[in-house]
Amino acid sequence: MIIEYWSDFSCPFCWIAETRLHKALEQLGIDKETRIVFKAFRLNPNAPKEPKRNMVEGFAHHYMMPLEMARDRVESISAMGRSEGLDFNYATARNSSTFDGLRLAKYIQSKNNDLCNKFVVRMYKAFFSENLVLADHAVIKMAGLEMGLTEEEIDSVLNSEAFAEDVLRDEYEARRMGIQAVPFFLINRKSYISGAIDIRDMSRRLMRAYDEEETESSEAGMVCGPDGCHPAKKE
Repeated sequence: MIIEYWSDFSCPFCWIAETRLHKALEQLGIDKETRIVFKAFRLNPNAPKEPKRNMVEGFAHHYMMPLEMARDRVESISAMGRSEGLDFNYATARNSSTFDGLRLAKYIQSKNNDLCNKFVVRMYKAFFSENLVLADHAVIKMAGLEMGLTEEEIDSVLNSEAFAEDVLRDEYEARRMGIQAVPFFLINRKSYISGAIDIRDMSRRLMRAYDEEETESSEAGMVCGPDGCHPAKKE
């Protein structure tokens, strides 16, 4: 079974859903038979190199709500992440451009798909657990070195436009398919799961896809997109 999923490193529901996906596959005993392929999707293509606000301030500004209400909403997302065993410090995370990190992810994927998936998780941790600035080349390089890359190959990507087309190609494919928010999981190019649905529903959908019992799904959970974080629209 092949699962392609569109995600951004700064998307909270993406890390939560990716974690649930692996748990569901293991519980079903089909994790070894499943190939997971990462696809790039920037939540904000115009995100700055230098962050301006933390997430509470960002939510208050974006949704035009009081800081206390924004704090509660961000904390509810963090609590969802912590319930999956993740070190989730969303309130103090600061958004910045993820483009260069995504370019390095696509480079790693061109060499080793499994290593790319590990790099993606490391970038989630850098953002949500450590609250590092993802546009910072030092942060990206640190994650790349932990994957076993050399400084030379990392610099060759970061100091150029290499693999930019790969990121843009993933995003174009998402637009062509009508994907407007992430996470979005495409299973065997037939069925899909949109958003961070619970593990029970995810397991049910995965098993049906694995058994080829249906060709389309409308399961929907929580997603993030250019317009913010919200429940996915059901088709």
